[in-house]
Amino acid sequence: MGGAAWPKLTSWSHGARAWALHRGCHLSRGWHSPLHGWLHQRRSAIDVHPALWRAGTAHSPAQLMCCAGSYYGLWLGRRGVLWVQLRVGPWPRPRSWPRPWAWHCLLVAWDQRRNTGSALWETIASALGARRVARRGRVMPDGMRSPRVTLLLGEHGWVEHVDNGIRYTFDVTKCMFSPGNITEKLRVASLPCSGEVLVDLYAGIGYFTLPFLVHAGAAFVHACEWNSHAVEALHRSLVLNGVRDRCHIHSGDSRQLQLQDVADRVNLGLIPSSEEGWPVACRVLKKDTGGVLHIHHNVETRPAPAPPQSAVLLAERGSPEAASPAGEAQHRAQHGGEETLEARLRPEWQRWAEGTATRIQGLLAELHGRPWRSSILHIQPVKSYAPHVHHLVLDLECRPVLPV
Repeated sequence: MGGAAWPKLTSWSHGARAWALHRGCHLSRGWHSPLHGWLHQRRSAIDVHPALWRAGTAHSPAQLMCCAGSYYGLWLGRRGVLWVQLRVGPWPRPRSWPRPWAWHCLLVAWDQRRNTGSALWETIASALGARRVARRGRVMPDGMRSPRVTLLLGEHGWVEHVDNGIRYTFDVTKCMFSPGNITEKLRVASLPCSGEVLVDLYAGIGYFTLPFLVHAGAAFVHACEWNSHAVEALHRSLVLNGVRDRCHIHSGDSRQLQLQDVADRVNLGLIPSSEEGWPVACRVLKKDTGGVLHIHHNVETRPAPAPPQSAVLLAERGSPEAASPAGEAQHRAQHGGEETLEARLRPEWQRWAEGTATRIQGLLAELHGRPWRSSILHIQPVKSYAPHVHHLVLDLECRPVLPV
């Protein structure tokens, strides 16, 4: 969160109004609230991020904080982070703002060396129309990406998030939610999976399991997950969306999965690499007809000039996997919350895809004792983690070679 210094408030209302005028915004009157009073008394410890004042005009501070917090993920300081579950108010919302989610994050800073007590959390919750407050820390390196979240106000951490018409519920103190893979969730939701059986080897709280069931029309999903907290969240979300009877949850290590010869499609949504799941994916594919694998991987790309326009995968033409939710056949990626178009494939992506296709083809031939063929349908960029590291998804069609 470092970088340029943020404006230090010497007077909450005057400093805020001055900064708003500097940004070309207008703030309405009505600054006096319990939250305003608390911040004013401690103004020496408060910094304000400029994004707070981008939100718009003629709204109270609490309303601005709600909207700016949910949309921009703003910081009001440098030390400590709070998540606040918000009930978005009924005030008019400018058309330029996105439709609010069922729950949002407001990031509020405070000096951790001070003993704030419960009064602070109750004041913030009251001013923002929130029900619960939690403090978020760094993700724990435990193999499950468990969050380090402490509940400061409220009795439980269960929240509900609506994404593309799908209701996800989970405990923020036990499970992560990644909004960065929304492009891939939208894409799989548009795939023609009617009548298919799918195996999701890394289901989590249902990031992809639910879109396959709710929108793509999969007949049945075998969802594998080893995190017991994620298993409970997935079960609740399946019930919420009315698809519990079309999904069987396999709790435990997916490498020990006993299924075989059942799947038309397998999702391997694990990064930085899902390679440990490749043998399992080959085993669960239907041995007589094969199917499609969706293989996630982080690929490092060397900084180099863009490849020529001709360096595209010919197998993408006419493939439903290659079409975006809007019907475009271009590659979409997200960088820092902004969408960019990948007009051509990078050579490192294609080399990784071709190497993966060769490996999978060999695994299938060894498993079944006869030749198989693998065809690259599509390479989908999901997001970038660094300037040269991209989260990709390879759609790989695998079919047995029939005797002549």
